Amino acid sequence: MTDILMPALSPTMEEGILAKWLVKVGDSVRSGDVIAEIETDKATMEVEAVDEGVVEALLVAEGTEGVKVNTPIARLSGGDAPAVAAPAPPQPVVAPAPPKIELPLEKSVSAKGSGRILASPLARRLAAERGLDLSSLTGSGPHGRIIRADVEAASAAAPARPARVEAPAPASVPAVSLAQLGYADDSYALVPLDGMRRTVARRLTESARDIPHFPLTIDVEIDALLAARTRINGLLEPRGIKVSVNDLVIKAAALALKQVPEANASFTAEGIALHRHADISMAVAVDGGLITPIIRRAEQKGLADIAQEAKDLAERARNRKLKPEEFQGGTFSISNLGMFGVRQFGSIINPPQGAILSVGAGEARAVVRDGHVVSRTLMTVTLTCDHRVIDGAIGARWLAAFRALIEEPVTMIV
Repeated sequence: MTDILMPALSPTMEEGILAKWLVKVGDSVRSGDVIAEIETDKATMEVEAVDEGVVEALLVAEGTEGVKVNTPIARLSGGDAPAVAAPAPPQPVVAPAPPKIELPLEKSVSAKGSGRILASPLARRLAAERGLDLSSLTGSGPHGRIIRADVEAASAAAPARPARVEAPAPASVPAVSLAQLGYADDSYALVPLDGMRRTVARRLTESARDIPHFPLTIDVEIDALLAARTRINGLLEPRGIKVSVNDLVIKAAALALKQVPEANASFTAEGIALHRHADISMAVAVDGGLITPIIRRAEQKGLADIAQEAKDLAERARNRKLKPEEFQGGTFSISNLGMFGVRQFGSIINPPQGAILSVGAGEARAVVRDGHVVSRTLMTVTLTCDHRVIDGAIGARWLAAFRALIEEPVTMIV
């Protein structure tokens, strides 16, 4: 018998919803067959079988919430090692780290040509505890899967590296129920937390609590930008493409990151990572939370390409159809609430990124120019910075570069 385990569809996934079974008891499956749909906090993804056999039992019912990673969800006849289902298209299967133990970095198994490390959860845990790199091991289990005996044999042949133990995170303050505060049960409606809302709440709490951050706010004149947008959209109309103010903001932010590369950075345990490209995460509101699909290498893309890509990503984000690589790994975030009439706000940093830009509404305001009061369209933006990575001077230089690009939009294309 082979147990199929709940897969980790992203490095941060701890649990998910088994949304739908695509097989039934008695069906024959082969490696690579799509067997189920798993709903995570970010997306709904198809899951492939790793091993082959006949479905003996479906251990978790459709619609079950809170299924922990590595929980047995089905059982196949044949094989003797637990199998972790894989997302489709094939991607590395990342098992969650055991408590307080940091897993060594996993790499593709090039010697076997599989592109994926196949290992039982027990083998992964033992390898982590003994400091062994799974990619250096040869599996003796079904389909070359690394099993316990392989890890023990490698451990006996070489001394183990000491495992790195993480410090425990500070305890979070539990939410208080309204009933405990004396609210009558019939005085409010309770909406249960789904996976996305729980994850957003946890990550933002950790970010606000653990990252020393500060805001920098400026006003930017956007009259020239609006005029340029009108001309650009006139040229793109035959192609059915429409550039938004947010698309122009994304482009300007990306170019400003290239001009001030110290702002395109992340804080890590090993040091400050300076990113080579501006991968811009754009905040998109979806039912039950927020997701940040990424415009990768935005500094290299034209406005038409950014507009098309941003529209496609936003639509698929709202339908929870994004792939993990489309919302993981950005270097800088933008949150725009201008379309809702919000004039100014500050956002919480999206770790491990070093900064996030909050964009308010453009509005006509009275300003003084050459001693005269005139009307100008101003947009307030706030840059929230991780002080471990970006100090005030770097943040101010980035905002100056951003303002120059917004106020002279022709500089974005020369």
